Amino acid sequence: MTSLLFETPTGFAVFNFYAIGLYVPNAIESIWVNFAEHFLAEDTVWLNEFQTFDDKSSAINVDTGVDEKLTMMIMKWHRPKKKLLVGKPEYKSVRGINCLHNELVMEVMWGMKHLMHKLVPGEKSQLSMEDHLPMSQGLQILLRRYGFDVEPEMVNEQIVATARVLFKCDDVEKKEYQNLCLIRHYLKKVSGIDYESWDPLKLATAFKIIISRSVVGDSDKMFPEDVISKLLSDADKYDAKINKVACLRAYSQLASAHRVRAFKRNELDRLVKKAKKVYQS
Repeated sequence: MTSLLFETPTGFAVFNFYAIGLYVPNAIESIWVNFAEHFLAEDTVWLNEFQTFDDKSSAINVDTGVDEKLTMMIMKWHRPKKKLLVGKPEYKSVRGINCLHNELVMEVMWGMKHLMHKLVPGEKSQLSMEDHLPMSQGLQILLRRYGFDVEPEMVNEQIVATARVLFKCDDVEKKEYQNLCLIRHYLKKVSGIDYESWDPLKLATAFKIIISRSVVGDSDKMFPEDVISKLLSDADKYDAKINKVACLRAYSQLASAHRVRAFKRNELDRLVKKAKKVYQS
C-alpha cells in the first residue's frame, strides 16, 4: 500500500493506492484496466482527503515546491518509508518523502481522471480538454491492436468499458494457451498431427474432440476430415496423458471468449464511429 497525490480542477486529493499492479509483467498494458469502471477502481484506490485550493499554482511551484497547506495534508496520510505517487515532476519536492513519477504512474493518473467524479465526489468542476492528455498507453495499445485509431478526446466510458472486455478475452486466451502448450506436443507424438499454426481455440477443440469422442462445435470447419478421423481413432491413447477436466475447461473458456470478443469488437466499432462523428462535428 502506498499514497497517491491526485490533482483535480479545483484542488488536490490524497489516496491510498494498492500498487502491486505497477510491478506485474507488461504493466504498461494492463494498469488502465483497473480503472475501466468504478467498481474495479474501488479495489485499487481509497480516498483519504480532498481539499480545494483558491490558487493551485501557489500550492505547487516549480521554484518553491509544495506549500505548507498541501504538505500538511500529504504528511497527515502518508506512511513512513512509503513512496508517494505524483502526476507531475514538480510534485516530487514534498519534504522528506520519496516520490515516484514515471510512465506507469501516469497510467494510474489517466485512470484517476477517467473516474474523477466517482473517486472524488467533492470535485464538481470538469476536466479541461488538456487534462485528458496524455491518453493511456495501455488502452491505446489495445485499441490499435484491434484496428482503432482513437483520439484522447474521443474516449468515453462506453469505449473504455467495452475495451476492458476485449482485454479480458485476450487475457483468457493467453492463459489458456499457456496451459495447452504443456500438452500440445502429444498431438504430434501420439497422432502425428502438425499443430504449429493452430490458434488456442483450435488446440482446445482438438482435445475436446479427443475427450468427447465426437465432432464438436465448428470442428468440422476447423479441421480436414483426416485430422478429425485421426483424433477420434487415437482418443484412447490420450487417457493417461492429459487432464480431461482442465482440457474441457480450456475449451469452454476459449469458446466463450471467442464469441464475446466477436460481439464486443463489433460494439466497439460502433462506439468509435459514433465518438468520431461527435469529435469531428
